[in-house]
Formats: sequence, structure tokens, C-alpha cells
Amino acid sequence: MKLDNRKLDLTKANPSYYSAPREPQKCYFDEIPYLTIDGEGDPNGPGFAEATEALYTVAYSIKGMCKQEDQDFTVAKLEGLWWARSHSGQDAMYASREDWMWKLLIRIPDYVSAERFEEARMLAVNKKPHLAPLRFVSFERLYEGDCVQMLHVGPFSAEPETIRQISEYIEAQRLTPKGRHHEIYLSDPRRTPPHKMRTILRHPVTQQEN
Repeated sequence: MKLDNRKLDLTKANPSYYSAPREPQKCYFDEIPYLTIDGEGDPNGPGFAEATEALYTVAYSIKGMCKQEDQDFTVAKLEGLWWARSHSGQDAMYASREDWMWKLLIRIPDYVSAERFEEARMLAVNKKPHLAPLRFVSFERLYEGDCVQMLHVGPFSAEPETIRQISEYIEAQRLTPKGRHHEIYLSDPRRTPPHKMRTILRHPVTQQEN
């Protein structure tokens, strides 16, 4: 029996995940499956570019396998978790780029299993044996729960102002930050002028105890 062959678009299927207002907003997200890869240092360096290529290579490998079984999907937006190696409690945006730590993410459909991921990753390794970071791509389910998010419009260098607004909202609502600064890249920097770039900035929170 054939499965429904309509292509799944995670962006359209999860509008609350891929949209945010221009002011801080509290929201909630359950456990979500991702492809991930960890790295450190300046995102303008070759390590970041190779990690991104590896992540997309595995994502498209999974897509190809799923398409053969009439479970095709659109590869989702790139995302990133950011923190600073030697600045405990400090947002990565305020630390030196050499101290930046990051985990790149691509959301994948719920029906993709860990076994399917590993099969696709090995196909990618065989296809691009020169791309060393493929060995470090992982399958993870991440839970953030309550979050505060906001849409940032403009270059990445202007993010501190948006982060400040998020921080003020968190404090005013008697919330406590937890976890890592999360960014969802809605725009393609190769095709979008810096002043028009759209990025969701999100941070997990917990309610302060009285």
C-alpha cells in the first residue's frame, strides 16, 4: 500500500515554530527531532562552513531515502544553539568569537528514526568521503519547553539590541533563563541583504519561584 505522497513542509506544518513577532513573546515547544553537529569558534571560519555542508548533506540523504517511500519532505531551515566557552552565564554575542561554542540544527520529520538517520549518514559518508565532519553529525531529540522568542530583522551584528529586549521581558515576567541561546535562520544570507535578514531569537526559560 502506498503512503500519502504529498511533500511535508515542516515550515508550513509548524507555523508557531517558524514564526515570531517583532516584540518578545512567551511560547512552548515540546520534544523535537533534529540533525545536529557541534563546533566552536568564529562562524566565518572554514569549520563552520564544513559543518553546515555536512549537516545539509545528511539531511538531503534522508530526504532521498524518504522520497523513495513516498514520505518526501522539504529540508527545513538551518538553526543554531550558541553559548560561550569561558563566560559562564554570559550570552555568546557578548563574548569573543574565539570563545563561541555552537550546535547547528536542522529539524527533521517525526517519522525519521535513529536507524534511518544512521543509514542515511553512512550513504553520505560514502558519497563525500572527503567531508570529515560527516562523522560528527548526530540525531538528537531536544526539549526546550517554555521559551521567550522574538523576530530579529537586520544583520547578525545588531542582535544584541533584540537580545536586550528579550532579557528585559524575561526579567519583567519573573522568568529565569535556562539552556542555550537559540537562533532560527529564516533568510538565506547568500540571497538576502543584511538589513532584510530575518532571524528568530529564542531562549528557554523557567518560572521563578515566589
